[in-house]
Amino acid sequence: MKLLRMPRSPLDTAAHPARRMRLVATGMLLAMAAIFIAARATLHLHPAIGFVQAFAEAAMVGGLADWFAVTALFRHPLGLPIPHTAIIPRNKDRIGDTLAVFLRDNFLTPAVVARRMRGMDVAGAAGRFLASPSAGDGRLRVGASRLLADMLEALDQERLGGMVKGAIGLRLRAINVGPLVGQAIEAAMRDGRHAPVMDGIIQWADKTLEANDHLIRQMVHERAGTVLRWTGLDENLANAILGGLRKLLADMAADPGHSLRLKAEEGMAKLAFDLQFDIEMQAKAAKIRDEILDNPAMQRWIEGMWEQARTGLLRAVRDPGKAMAGRLGEALQQLGGTLQEDARLKLVINRFVRRGAVGATATYGDSIVKLVSETVRGWDAGTVTSRLENAVGRDLQYIRINGTLVGGLVGLAIHAIDTFF
Repeated sequence: MKLLRMPRSPLDTAAHPARRMRLVATGMLLAMAAIFIAARATLHLHPAIGFVQAFAEAAMVGGLADWFAVTALFRHPLGLPIPHTAIIPRNKDRIGDTLAVFLRDNFLTPAVVARRMRGMDVAGAAGRFLASPSAGDGRLRVGASRLLADMLEALDQERLGGMVKGAIGLRLRAINVGPLVGQAIEAAMRDGRHAPVMDGIIQWADKTLEANDHLIRQMVHERAGTVLRWTGLDENLANAILGGLRKLLADMAADPGHSLRLKAEEGMAKLAFDLQFDIEMQAKAAKIRDEILDNPAMQRWIEGMWEQARTGLLRAVRDPGKAMAGRLGEALQQLGGTLQEDARLKLVINRFVRRGAVGATATYGDSIVKLVSETVRGWDAGTVTSRLENAVGRDLQYIRINGTLVGGLVGLAIHAIDTFF
């Protein structure tokens, strides 16, 4: 299986200083070796050279010992498979497991999260930001907006749009439209709001009758007998029919208590009742609802609505200043003030956030720990070793430098004791 490579991180910036310190420590070790050789060769010239030799000899031993210790953490010294060396590469998986357990025991337990969240005022912080967004950290606001915009743009539009349209369709299909429509009709009739609708229907019928006058006359002419057509009575009959219909519509428009109008209202009331309580009528309403939702025009409308919402959201997150302006900004500022002033609301929101965090920890804590462990296991051992060494390399090389100096001082002290005592 192909091993995962760690992404570039800020730890890489420590590589050059660590290399410089490694060269300094190695240079000191080589310098001590050269001084030791020179002092040993010239020891007969002066007794003081013995102190130099003792210092260089002990410094060389101390530097070598610390070089071995530091190198053994990350690799085999000189490439030799010496036992108990290359500790980090050999124990990479165990380190990842230990890190995951540490993360779980100290950060991702419900009790720890609840204790840490207990003193956090999330609602107050959100209220202060909403009430005075310009006083907050501009970089935080811009960064959060940019992150949200990048996330929206990175998501697959077709797949996400399909999910949104599917979710909208499922929610609409789950609505029992019959009782809702029935209650709306009943409430409209109770408040008299149906009267303008009835007047509009009557006016529409009158205009339709006037526009189709010739069709009615032609129909009467075709259905009339030969005698009626020969005597011209078919025209009189058509005039009588049209006149009667026009008078009927005029009477219905002028008289709210007209018998036909009352009959229509009775029909509307029965329809409202059936939509609320008749299972068969509700099934018919549901069938009409499904046919409307399956219509391609409705699908295009839902898709357009999602695209408009997505475009508006992207426009808002790309410009957080405009998003907090206008009526929306005023509403958000009022909400921020309420969050700061209403202690009961603040308590409810903080409790909700705390319970949400604790619930998420209880549900997904083990998955996060497993992800950390498996991610570390998948990293390339050489890359992990190199970056860890670069991250703490300067301190490790200081250990070598200090070991060289301390060893030299100890050797110098021992030589002085042997010489004078």
